[in-house]
Amino acid sequence: MSTDQNTFQAIISHCKEYGFIFQSSEIYDGLSAVYDYGQNGAQLKKNIRDYWWKSMTQLHDNIVGIDAAIFMHPTTWKASGHVDNFSDPMIDNKDSKKRYRVDHLIEAYAATLPEEQGKALVATMEQLEAAQDYAGLKALIEENKIACSVSGTVNWTDVRQFNLMFSTQLGSVTDEASEIYLRPETAQGIFVNFLNVQKTGRMKIPFGIAQVGKAFRNEIVARQFIFRMREFEQMEMQFFIRPGSQKEWYEKWKETRMQWHLSLGIDPAKYRFKNHVKLAHYADAAVDIEFEFPIGFKEVEGIHSRTDFDLKQHQEYSKKKIQYFDTEINQNYVPYVIETSIGLDRMFLLVICAAYAEEDLSTPEKQDSRVVLRLPAKLAPTKLAIFPLTKKDGLPELAQQLMDECKQHFYCFYEEKDAIGKRYRRQDAVGTPFCVTIDHQTKEDGTVTIRHRDTMEQERVPMSEVRNLVLNKIL
Repeated sequence: MSTDQNTFQAIISHCKEYGFIFQSSEIYDGLSAVYDYGQNGAQLKKNIRDYWWKSMTQLHDNIVGIDAAIFMHPTTWKASGHVDNFSDPMIDNKDSKKRYRVDHLIEAYAATLPEEQGKALVATMEQLEAAQDYAGLKALIEENKIACSVSGTVNWTDVRQFNLMFSTQLGSVTDEASEIYLRPETAQGIFVNFLNVQKTGRMKIPFGIAQVGKAFRNEIVARQFIFRMREFEQMEMQFFIRPGSQKEWYEKWKETRMQWHLSLGIDPAKYRFKNHVKLAHYADAAVDIEFEFPIGFKEVEGIHSRTDFDLKQHQEYSKKKIQYFDTEINQNYVPYVIETSIGLDRMFLLVICAAYAEEDLSTPEKQDSRVVLRLPAKLAPTKLAIFPLTKKDGLPELAQQLMDECKQHFYCFYEEKDAIGKRYRRQDAVGTPFCVTIDHQTKEDGTVTIRHRDTMEQERVPMSEVRNLVLNKIL
């Protein structure tokens, strides 16, 4: 697995410098593994979210969207298995007091070994994890002399489980309050609303319920920028189907979701499917869509055949009948589920990594370079930048006229400071696909110069055609 930490660090710096992502509470030295989206980042994130939402709901006549609450009845998480099973093996170094997730600690060490040796070590770890052999995991760490990155020692505590859910109190008086959880995933809000949506929407199987929302996990070792965070956003769709048809629908959704990724024009060679070797107890098939980040291939989206586990669990714990009467076969049953689950923050990072490029534009006569974000035009925060060549001679007024004509339809940016070349470079860096310059010729014949970000080519077009030209590229 090849990695490029220098490029990854450059992307992280670029995100801060150009208003995409800031460390949360930075003026107070930040909060670990929590990030804020800046002015460009918030818009890019919204555009990704909207693109997914449209593809799932508007373009499917049998999928609808909901927005369930973050707080849910605590029995929800008992039924889903999160109270008893949503935990990771952890280990502390006695000298540094630093806590590690055991799999991350061993995987980081395995990455320093020759490839076959590293794979063998990870395989042994996975076997021990599956058997919940925590003494064996500790022994594996000690036998390989895996040291703490802070203290440099191998003075470890025993391995123990650590639940990843954040808990809080519901109620104003502590003695009367009940413990509830910040949801660790958005899927359960869909499952508990299955009957509500099915009945009020008169939905017929097969049908899906989509949701976008925040989830929270108390990751002890959150790392790799926004790839793994404690507060993150998921885009999930649960597709309810007739039992026995899951294999067919699983394959269909695998293909559909990969095509969604490729519809953004990202290099297909950067993607791959990775089947789960070890399935969750409720699944009969599972695959990850992985993307080649500068830090290697990492999971972005999961497609899971979840059988009827979730609805049956909620039926058992709630004592409410959660079934569907299928008029085509005259039968009641608990539907099976195919899940597609994608991390919005990870998709954001994917889009940035795929778009980021450092280009040497030097000629024999002149040294030159640029950093450009080749964001898909439909996702770019700003679609069009409008520049009057000078601040006089009526050019700003013409530029403002074009702004007024376009800003009702897409995001525009106006700037009249600095040389045109510098203005172009700034827009390249934030991923704006088109820049228009209003010059003195515009006053004579009504044409403007439009510059294309990716090729840097420029052409004269009538100012009256600019709006439609951009619309055709972003829809």
